[in-house]
Order: sequence, then structure tokens, then C-alpha cells
Amino acid sequence: MLLILFFPCFVLFKTSRHIFTEVVSAPITTVAIVFGAGLNALGGPSDVLQDRLTVAADLYYQGKIQTILVSGDNRVEGYNEPQVMFETLTEDFYIPIEDVKIDYAGRRTYDTCARAKSIWGVDHALLVTQAYHLPRALWTCTTLGIESQGVSATLQPYLKDLWFRVRELGALYQMAFDLYFSSPSFIGGDPIIDLDL
Repeated sequence: MLLILFFPCFVLFKTSRHIFTEVVSAPITTVAIVFGAGLNALGGPSDVLQDRLTVAADLYYQGKIQTILVSGDNRVEGYNEPQVMFETLTEDFYIPIEDVKIDYAGRRTYDTCARAKSIWGVDHALLVTQAYHLPRALWTCTTLGIESQGVSATLQPYLKDLWFRVRELGALYQMAFDLYFSSPSFIGGDPIIDLDL
């Protein structure tokens, strides 16, 4: 029972040394994985997602990575999160289109990590997301076979920050269930490219 109660604390403790709050401190690797975080009413990136893309672009221009893998949801017609992420990076941040790869089936953190490993051949990555989400992202990707370090994209206070943190507590328990008990299916397919090459 105590193990269950303290599991979130254990995850936070174990992942803390793999989290970097500044781009300049992040290690050099090949790929950055950017997790989707919703679109705003105008169809552009939400504030949370915009900050993730800003940090990813910063990593690219500081020579920390060579490729950015954007992963998000596009299940609903007219809602294409990864395409917006791609366009923002290539049109607003001027990242060369050949250096941004799109994963259209990253419906949640588990899917993004599983597909990065099995479809995109990612073995090492910098994970770009907010500080509250990084422990879960790191634990998930690492458990699924990606040697991961996290770079915080918390660049401002967010209107729903308290809600994000509370929700994350439940998400950590769901993560444990997925990884150790259920091994949920995800949208697979043939390997596309080995991004670690």
C-alpha cells in the first residue's frame, strides 16, 4: 500500500537528475521528441504547445539535436495537432523541413514513446515538454527502451497549471498500469526511418 501511495514521489525522485531547465545545459543527442499539447481556438498551438516548440527550436539552433520529431493527435477532422506543430517549426522558426518529422498517431504519452521506438527507431532522445509532465514522459520512454533526458518547456505561468499538476498525479498511476500490467496497443505500422542514424 505504501508503495502505491509513494509511487509518484518515487518517479519524481528517480527522474529528477535527467531533467534540464535550460537548453544550454542539455546534452547533445540526435533527436528531440516534442509531445502534443492541444490547439487554441484559432487553430494554432496552445500556450503550452507553443513553449514546447520554442524550446525544441532553441535546442536545434544551439546544436543540441539534429532532428525534431513532433507527435500529436489528428483523429478528428479539422484538428491536426502534429501538422500545426510542423508548420510552426518550419514557417515560424525556419527549421528546415527535412529536419522535422511528423508522427500523426501520438494520441497520448504512451503512444508517442512507443511509436518513437518501434516506428521511428529512436534509441536516444531529448524529451521536450513542461516540467510537470517530464517525469511521466521520461519514465515511459525509458521503460519502453529510449534512453531519455528531459528539457523543461515551462517558460511562463499557465492558467491551468494547478489542474495540470493534479491531473498528472492520476496520469502517473495510469502510466504504471499501462507499462507493467496492460501493455496497451498503439497504432503501429512498418518502421519509417531510423532517426538515430
